[in-house]
Amino acid sequence: MALAAISLSAAAQGPRQRFQREAFTTETPMVHDPVMAKDGDTYYIYATGNGIQQMTSKDRKTWTVLPQPVMTVMPGWTTDSVPGFSTHVWAPDVIRWHGRWWMAYSCSTFGKNGSAIGLLSNRSLGGGVWRDEGCIVTSREKRDNWNAIDPNFVIDDQTDTPWLVWGSFWDGIQIARLDSTMHIAKGEQPRTVARRYDPAYKPSEPNPTSKYAGTNAIEAPFIYKHGGWYYLFVSWDYCCRGAKSNYRVAVGRSKTVAGPYLDREGKDMAKGGGTLFIEGDKKEWEAAGHCAAYTFDGEDVFVCHGYSATRNGAAMLIQRPISWTDDGWPQLNN
Repeated sequence: MALAAISLSAAAQGPRQRFQREAFTTETPMVHDPVMAKDGDTYYIYATGNGIQQMTSKDRKTWTVLPQPVMTVMPGWTTDSVPGFSTHVWAPDVIRWHGRWWMAYSCSTFGKNGSAIGLLSNRSLGGGVWRDEGCIVTSREKRDNWNAIDPNFVIDDQTDTPWLVWGSFWDGIQIARLDSTMHIAKGEQPRTVARRYDPAYKPSEPNPTSKYAGTNAIEAPFIYKHGGWYYLFVSWDYCCRGAKSNYRVAVGRSKTVAGPYLDREGKDMAKGGGTLFIEGDKKEWEAAGHCAAYTFDGEDVFVCHGYSATRNGAAMLIQRPISWTDDGWPQLNN
C-alpha cells in the first residue's frame, strides 16, 4: 500500500521527519488522541505523533502501525505561526466531504495558547499525496481567550454546511461555521459552547499541568449526529500525566450544530453542564478521554485513549459499542 506524504514546494518546507524503519502489527496499540475512518475495506487511525501517527486494519482488531507519518515535511507556515512548534503534531481529525478527505491537525506547545489548526486534503486514505491546504484558524497569546487545538469537523446535514469545533482550557470549546474550502467562513467569529465550570465558579485547586492554561479543564470536542440530535462529547480534567491522569468524557446534545448543548439535566454546557459518559475504573484504566464516535457497518462505536492501570499509565486505544437509552442518550457497552 502506498503511504501518504505531504506535498510541499521546496520554498515552503519546514522540518523533516524521522520515522521507524518497519511497520509492525499489534492488537493493543499505544495511541494518543485517536480518530478513525474507513476507506474501502480498510480502517485507519490517525493520532498525535511526529507528523501524525497512522495505523491501518481490516477488522479493527489487529492494527498495522505504519513507519511513515502522514506529514514527512512540515509546512513552513506552521513553524512561522507557532513559536516553539517543530514536528510533534497533536490531535488530528479526518472527514470525507464532497469527494475528498479533509484532515485538520494541531500545532502548539504544551500549556500555551499560541496555536494553529492546519488543513490537509486527499482523494484517498489508501495512497496518493496529502495536499497542504494552509491554516484554518490561529490563536494568539494575550489576544485570544481560547486555544486553537483539538479540531473536529461536523457537517450540518440540513444545509450540507461544514463546521469546526475545537478548544482546550482558557474559555473552553469553540465553534465556527466553515466555507466550501474548509476554512472559517467570512464574518464568522468563534463562540464558546462548553466550559468545564460555570464562568462564575473559580476552582480552588491550581492546574497541575500548566501555569498558563488556568483551571477551565475542558478540551477535545467531538460532535456526533444520531437520531435528529447532535451530541457534543468533551474531555474534562487532566490528560498527559500517565497514571496520575484523571481525564474523563462528558456529553450534551442539541438539535442544531451551533447549540446550545444541554446535558441530561438540562444544564447548558457553556455554563459548566455535561453528563458523565466514561471515566477510569482504576482497574483496567486510570483515566480515559479525547474521544471520537462513528457508525461503522451499522454499529455505533466510541473511540478514545485510556491510561492503562496495568502498563504504568501508557496511553492505549479503547473501542466500545454505543447503545442508546429510550430517551436518546448514549451509553457504553462492554
